[in-house]
Amino acid sequence: MARYTGPVCRLCRREGIKLYLKGERCYSEKCGVDKRPFPPGQHGQGRKRSSEYGSQLREKQKARRFYGVLEKQFEHYYEEAAKHRGVTGENLLQILESRLDNVAHRLGFGASRAEARQIVRHGHLTVNGKRVDIPSFMVKVGDVIAVREKSQGLARMKELIELSASKTIPQWLELDAEKATAKVVRKPAREEIDTPVAEQMIVEYYSR
Repeated sequence: MARYTGPVCRLCRREGIKLYLKGERCYSEKCGVDKRPFPPGQHGQGRKRSSEYGSQLREKQKARRFYGVLEKQFEHYYEEAAKHRGVTGENLLQILESRLDNVAHRLGFGASRAEARQIVRHGHLTVNGKRVDIPSFMVKVGDVIAVREKSQGLARMKELIELSASKTIPQWLELDAEKATAKVVRKPAREEIDTPVAEQMIVEYYSR
């Protein structure tokens, strides 16, 4: 399955909530969910009926789209989460949060995960001093993420670095906005992850 390249506001409308896929636009009056709070398509405003399976599927799709992950990738993350000790649903969210593109977004190095993913792909970030251009790269506790010195002079990166200084950063990350560097101090706790999904329903979906 190729990556979705259509209008992302349709994805938010399909899930019935804001997935914040377009960054600043999602907070404005132009937000598609605010303007048309019903699913896309000619039957979007019709009667809604959902089975238990349908509800579980929607939670899985919601999480997948929130993080911008492909179906096979998401399934792989679930299998990995199931092997770890602890609660599988929370393990899954911790794995998704550990993706470099998500960490970059959490730090403010991207107004949306899509922009953060592009910044990673273009090689603007380093992990422990080494350039990394793989959005799915998994950061670990103790890793240091930084904007490359050459990239700090770019107009958009300058803007993002300045904005990151006033952004609320999750407590599991430590940011030095002046140096455009950050450190992963620990794994995120469930209450620190604002992903709008019921992860237990995802577990039930894959446990069928």
